[in-house]
Amino acid sequence: MSHINVIGAGIFGVTAARELNRRGHQVALFDPGPLPHPLAASTDISKAIRMDYGGDELYMALMEEALRGWDAWNAAWGEPLYHEDGILFLSRRPLQPGGFEYESFTLLQQRGHRPQRLNSATLKARFPAWAAERYPDGYFNPRGGWAESGRVVARLLEQAQAEGVELRQRVAFAQLLQQRGRVAGFVAADGTRYLSDSLVVAAGAWTPTLLPHLSEVMWAVGQPVLHFRPDDPAAYRPPHFPVWGADIANTGWYGFPATAEGIVKVANHGPGRRVDPDEPRLVATEEEERFRAFLRETFPGLAGAPLVGRRLCLYCDTWDGNFWIDHDPEREGLWVAAGGSGHGFKFAPVIGPLVADVLEGKANPYAGRFAWRARQQLTTEDARYS
Repeated sequence: MSHINVIGAGIFGVTAARELNRRGHQVALFDPGPLPHPLAASTDISKAIRMDYGGDELYMALMEEALRGWDAWNAAWGEPLYHEDGILFLSRRPLQPGGFEYESFTLLQQRGHRPQRLNSATLKARFPAWAAERYPDGYFNPRGGWAESGRVVARLLEQAQAEGVELRQRVAFAQLLQQRGRVAGFVAADGTRYLSDSLVVAAGAWTPTLLPHLSEVMWAVGQPVLHFRPDDPAAYRPPHFPVWGADIANTGWYGFPATAEGIVKVANHGPGRRVDPDEPRLVATEEEERFRAFLRETFPGLAGAPLVGRRLCLYCDTWDGNFWIDHDPEREGLWVAAGGSGHGFKFAPVIGPLVADVLEGKANPYAGRFAWRARQQLTTEDARYS
């Protein structure tokens, strides 16, 4: 049995800690904040759960496994925190080969799924909140939906502690502890030394700050999220209003059905802006008008809804948008599990086993995509929405 310290108790860290503990390792999970950390990307009201990845079969296959995991968690927890309300992906133009929606729809069919093709007429009939004439093509995938992400993390932390993982909150990482030419743990901000056989850094957006040698391959990016409260929240709940992407590969717009409190979350998956994760997280005032302009075009009934919340969601973006799960080839004893790149949370049920396989040197069919790699020039295919 080895002693493993995990830095960061977000979705990567807690799932890795649980799985490593289940495999017989002695695991301590450290985080600088209260748990769940209120500023962690996963501590949110919702995250999309989808298998739609264009023509990228590896991610779709991995997500098929993850969806089975979400089903198992729902069954085990009694209260479902993953809501399979389906997901809409619509386009402002007819679907064409090479486009995100076309390739997703085609691959879904090839793998035995049953996405439902839509046009403006069927969109208007089934999902009346949409300005249907602007979206002549797309599809609805019934296998997908959303998760109450903050509550999921809280539940996983409770289970981790009950299973024997040592939770150490309000412990801030300061630097690596190196002994005899290898990483032997870390030094906390108060000077305390925490020894381990292996150190896993799973600190989300803080990862390149804690490990500056990674700053050329990953970085923290802020993406705006706004919350609206419509007068009639029932009109923005499933089945008439599921999770959606509005020509997302070209526009970045996506969002969620109204919560039990009547909140509709709208977000934009775009280039964002690089940020320091410890600086104040401000959403520029002009963002509201940009969001409302989109709503006027796409959901006219939401355009005038009161704005009741705003959040700068932080991604840990890698240069190619793929996760980063591997040992550091120049620092024996150090492992990194980060680089969610704005799409990592949905894989929560399979992240822990993937990290554990990599750390234990076991074969995993997905690990090669997420291995340590040199930064290269992105191709058009690499850069597509994922």
